[in-house]
Amino acid sequence: MARQRPAFTLAGKSIQAGSQQLVEVELAQLFTSTRMTLPVQVVHGRHEGPVMFVSAAVHGDELNGVEIIRRLLKSRSIRQVRGTLLAVPMVNMYGVLERSRYLPDRRDLNRSFPGSERGTMASRLAHTFMSEIVSRCTYGIDLHTAAIGRENLPQIRANLDDEVTEKLARAFGVPVLINSSLRDGSLRESALDAGVTTLLYEAGAALRLDEMSIRAGLAGTIHVMRSIGMLPAGRSRKAASEPFIARSSVWVRAPYSGLFINQVPLGARVEKDQLIGVIAGPVTGDEYPIQALATGVIIGKSNQPLVHEGEALFHIGRFEASKRVAAEIETFQNEHEMVEGEAFEPPTFP
Repeated sequence: MARQRPAFTLAGKSIQAGSQQLVEVELAQLFTSTRMTLPVQVVHGRHEGPVMFVSAAVHGDELNGVEIIRRLLKSRSIRQVRGTLLAVPMVNMYGVLERSRYLPDRRDLNRSFPGSERGTMASRLAHTFMSEIVSRCTYGIDLHTAAIGRENLPQIRANLDDEVTEKLARAFGVPVLINSSLRDGSLRESALDAGVTTLLYEAGAALRLDEMSIRAGLAGTIHVMRSIGMLPAGRSRKAASEPFIARSSVWVRAPYSGLFINQVPLGARVEKDQLIGVIAGPVTGDEYPIQALATGVIIGKSNQPLVHEGEALFHIGRFEASKRVAAEIETFQNEHEMVEGEAFEPPTFP
């Protein structure tokens, strides 16, 4: 008779093999004496396998990842997990309550890792997340959106010079990969320093649920879990196209203050010096052209109609084959958009 896999222990709770349990890790309470916890859904498979975390709302106003994790946990695939999944839908619970990117101390959690037991509020939360979650894992996916007032094309940001990381990034299945440098104090940097291979998924806008971004993120997370052996291979599907890697990117900033009139959508290919928008003076009526600083694809843009001089308006990724990238992005968007008459929440993976 096969020996049962040992239980997984988190915050004093014991999760038996073949079960799922919500564990609440204690955090600093509010000044109203309201108890605060870090909710973690632990899916502990019957069989040995990798341990992976999936996290969302490190910035409290980034909600697409919260919904991606909710659907992931509803998926029938999860019943077949090998190893252990630690799903953390709201890392920055304080920010979620206030619908804010930041913590009550006005610090950015994603600049506070690996944290400290005796540091700021943000630093203490970062330390708890690293010690209780990340240190237990071999892989991780951190789910994000653009900052408030901006929108990002679905993309994976990762250290693509690392062979294992690049393999996972390709498995995720989005058309655009960004070879992204590490930011000091970020979760991704600290996870990699701890030996945890980590991807960062960016898609959509803050304080919004974008169905296409959610579907792509859910599919990508499941693809990664399959690629590392946490889930069995799915039914045969059309082979995914090879993703395109942007080795550099450039921000186009507002040359003047005024009304921002956008003329190109996310995913569009632009030529260097092409007119991509206009700044209009709301009082004077003057118009100032915004031109692309490079040939490439729009991977992020501002949704703010009122801007000041110097604000970021467009993020252009540079690719060797930008025409093919734009065509692949359009196909990807069509495959993940809602069909008229379809239920908002589509059936999840078998």
